[in-house]
Amino acid sequence: MEQRISVLTIGAHDLAAMKNFYGQVLGWTTIAENNDIVFYKLNGILLSICDRKMLASFIGVDHKDQDFRSVIIGYNVDRKEEVLEIYEQLKDKVKILKEPTEPPFAGLFFYFSDIEGNIIEVAQNSFVTLDEAKNAIDHKSISHL
Repeated sequence: MEQRISVLTIGAHDLAAMKNFYGQVLGWTTIAENNDIVFYKLNGILLSICDRKMLASFIGVDHKDQDFRSVIIGYNVDRKEEVLEIYEQLKDKVKILKEPTEPPFAGLFFYFSDIEGNIIEVAQNSFVTLDEAKNAIDHKSISHL
């Protein structure tokens, strides 16, 4: 894995309040959103905020578990094959939380934790636009999801 982050995700207890905080209090503008998640473009990475219970369910962990962190570090790549290559490199070295999975909205994801339980997502997500240096520079509309 390269030394970079593509997406930082916060699992919110109250998504509407968090969206209001980032939008109204901080004055940030969303680049993509639906009822479950909102994205903001930062300097070279994306910030996503989604419902904490939904995030835990997607990963396959219990949202009530005190070890579940509400912040997920996202590492995005261009191709599904890259997700599988990284999975093969790491599967015997890290605690895999969710095997490579194709979600209903396309792409390929897997989740693992570091030695202190922080969750890292490796993903090929066709909605996230990466530049040539693999910085996350945009998120396509998800309002139809």
